[in-house]
Amino acid sequence: MAITANDIRRNMIIIFNNELCQVVEVEFVRPGNWRAMAQTKLRSIKTGAIFQQRFQTTEKVDEAVVETRTMQYLYSSETMHHFMDVQNYEQMDMNNEFVGDSKKFLKEQMEITVKLYEGKPIGIELPTWVVLKVLEAPPNIKGNTASGGGKPATLEGGHVTQVPFFVEIGDLIKVDTRTGEYLERANK
Repeated sequence: MAITANDIRRNMIIIFNNELCQVVEVEFVRPGNWRAMAQTKLRSIKTGAIFQQRFQTTEKVDEAVVETRTMQYLYSSETMHHFMDVQNYEQMDMNNEFVGDSKKFLKEQMEITVKLYEGKPIGIELPTWVVLKVLEAPPNIKGNTASGGGKPATLEGGHVTQVPFFVEIGDLIKVDTRTGEYLERANK
């Protein structure tokens, strides 16, 4: 679907040079006597490379028709992750490379959003936060305070993050899936 460059927004998926690209940043500028333009940073869906591109605000750009589906994470095998569409119960497999670092936060029965273009997955979105169990953490030493410091902890899924000194092995904590940072202790 063709839109004008004036309508480009952040996180939009467009077709540029016959390739799917996600808009990482967009800024509208009007330099001196020149015409206004949209200065964008685009990320290639295929390669992951980020590059800059300028568009005249009246220039036509093709927006990709992206379908979003809610899917439930089922399980992982050695190199594949298996998901099920919650609407029609169809299963979809995605490899380690596609899922990337998100695999550290996947838990059985978790619902995620999958973006599809022409029936093929092009991206996944996890919930904002997830509750994970602490598997490894150094012991708490007398004298450490609850504020002003932390220690590394290994969580289920293999993610390592800084946690406050009072967090111990077996505790459940909330972790931000966008940054990987500790948010708070979760209720048991």
